[in-house]
Amino acid sequence: MSQTKSSKPSAVQTTGHAWDGDIQEFNNPLPSWWLWAFYATVVFAVVYWVFYPAWPIASSYTKGVMNDITFLDSNGNRKTTHWNTRSALLRDLQEGKTAVLSRDYLDKVAAASYMEILGDPEMMAFTRSMAKGIFGDNCAPCHGSGGAGVIGLFPNLADDDWLWGGSVEDIQATLENGHLGFMPAFGEVFDDAQLDDIASYVLSLSGHAVDAAASERGKAIFQTNEGGCYYCHTHEATGLKSQGAANLTDQIWTIADVNGAADLEGKKERVKQVIANGVQRRMPAWSDRLSAAQIKLLTVYVHELGGGQ
Repeated sequence: MSQTKSSKPSAVQTTGHAWDGDIQEFNNPLPSWWLWAFYATVVFAVVYWVFYPAWPIASSYTKGVMNDITFLDSNGNRKTTHWNTRSALLRDLQEGKTAVLSRDYLDKVAAASYMEILGDPEMMAFTRSMAKGIFGDNCAPCHGSGGAGVIGLFPNLADDDWLWGGSVEDIQATLENGHLGFMPAFGEVFDDAQLDDIASYVLSLSGHAVDAAASERGKAIFQTNEGGCYYCHTHEATGLKSQGAANLTDQIWTIADVNGAADLEGKKERVKQVIANGVQRRMPAWSDRLSAAQIKLLTVYVHELGGGQ
């Protein structure tokens, strides 16, 4: 009996439910700390419902009270609305510690010369970080995320071969004003034999082994008023920056994918297509879309992509 009495206080109570004679449902009360924590979450939820947007009502929702938030809209005007995650993010992007620091650095870069930016590691680190996002939003759709471009459509910005010049001043002018790349089509001017001769001469300029006679005939067309190619590409065929005319003496091809052809005939055919069809491509001007500071950041970024001319 003494053992029974001593064990009763510590015995677990049951609800009185039993199954199969020996399976019982214990009546274990929850710990007090757990109950109070649960009640606290209920109180927190009620307070949250009062102060913040919470419950849907028809086509709207409860806006909450005493939670106004002010930020600048896309037009630069101050706007006040109830708290929501989008407005909170906009305010943080405008007034947060990181945003203020970025703005200070942006003002510093905007006031500096290109030589100062290129010679300052801190400004260069900031420029690369911020300009990468601007490039990705505005330039990458055409030139690719790494600036490699697409042969025949968009120039490669990752090499040091520039159609319109690769100095920071040239790149800035290109970004601000855009460019129209134009070469007339000669498909109706020359017959297939003449196109073949000109293509042979153009390939010979970059070191390809072609038929010597065909190359000489092509040279006669290229270097005289019969073809007039030298007007833009110059007599040395090194191109003319003011016209965006390509240098034909190197191994870099921006329009005809010569390096992608399997044999000489394939290379010649690709050059002939460009001569016959001409070129017409436009890069838009960004001066009315991006701020002067953003263009400056992009100028340095693109300049560095090409190794810096």
